[in-house]
Amino acid sequence: MTLETSAYLEAPELAGLPGIRHAFFTRCGGVSDGVYASLNGGLGSNDAAGDVAENRRRMGGHLGVAADHLVSLYQIHSPEVVVVEAPVPLADRPKADAMVTRVPGLALGIATADCGPILFADAQNRVVGAAHAGWKGALTGVIEATVGAMERLGAARGRIVAVLGPTIAQAAYEVGPDFIARFRAEAPGFQRFLGDGAKAGHAQFDLPGFILARLAEAGIASATTLGRCTYAEEDLFYSYRRTTHREEPDYGRLISAICLAA
Repeated sequence: MTLETSAYLEAPELAGLPGIRHAFFTRCGGVSDGVYASLNGGLGSNDAAGDVAENRRRMGGHLGVAADHLVSLYQIHSPEVVVVEAPVPLADRPKADAMVTRVPGLALGIATADCGPILFADAQNRVVGAAHAGWKGALTGVIEATVGAMERLGAARGRIVAVLGPTIAQAAYEVGPDFIARFRAEAPGFQRFLGDGAKAGHAQFDLPGFILARLAEAGIASATTLGRCTYAEEDLFYSYRRTTHREEPDYGRLISAICLAA
């Protein structure tokens, strides 16, 4: 069962690992207001920079790290992975969608608002990772690339535990003909994740199911999900698709983060 407060969720599969800290932060417990209320960690949003900084300071504090040790990426929906060895200035965020480290006291923070945030840990070999897995990243290999990068730092594939955080659920994720054609061409054998759509030529895409299948294929020790939908649970989560449907001007970003205790 998920360990839950209003400000963050924890997965028992990670919470029980020695020397690992993590949190799937919700939208609660911050200082932002309006469409960003309240714990918006999105550096790419149009929220007040001071409010975002304070929200990220609170997140870092929960994880036991300074705000500048909560590392983020300039996410581009790619399979690119970077190794983090020191704090990264926010202005110098690398363009990538996953991070790995074996350095204690660095929190790897992924930003999402419907895409899948995945936190990885090999507690025995002291390596952690975090990945942003939207449909493009999951399709083009961000999961496999993250596991491979962890192995190069000394992790053992058969000891890696991964948990998928809040992600848009199939019932809320309608996709059109172009998506369907590309998915069928590039992910043969995974058509089961395209459910019947309400409109002709459309489908309901099971992104969490597809991510879990990719994790299983990677041969890691354990892959689980919190089973929470960003679109449906408005009180807890930001959602890009919900914002789009409502024609709102912008949206906040959730942060999911993991670190090795110093």
